[in-house]
This record gives sequence, C-alpha cells and structure tokens, in this order.
Amino acid sequence: MAKKNKEERIALIDEKIAKKKAEIESLEAQKQRLLHPINMRTVLTKAKEAGLSPEEIAEKLGLDV
Repeated sequence: MAKKNKEERIALIDEKIAKKKAEIESLEAQKQRLLHPINMRTVLTKAKEAGLSPEEIAEKLGLDV
C-alpha cells in the first residue's frame, strides 16, 4: 500500500472539514426553528403588518373564499 502524500492528506482533511461545516449549518438551522417557531398566527400577523388584506392573502395562496 502506497503512502498518501501530504497534499492528498490535506485534501482529505479539507473534505472532512467541509462536511462537518455543512452538518453544523444544518444543526444551526434546526436550532433557529426551535428558538423561533413559525405558526399561522405569526404568518398572518406579519402579512397584515406588510399591508396585505385577507383577500390578498387568500389570493396569494390560491384560495377561493
């Protein structure tokens, strides 16, 4: 079995680092969803704050009311 040269070993380590960073980003996103849950009341409040009427919200959702 041939030994891996320094550049190959560094490249493997860089790949592992990139994979761990992606895992960390995923965990951070999960954490944010737990800290700041989104529910219908929050969504509707934000839509109203943005100036949308109930009719406009229904239209954007494709609902016939």
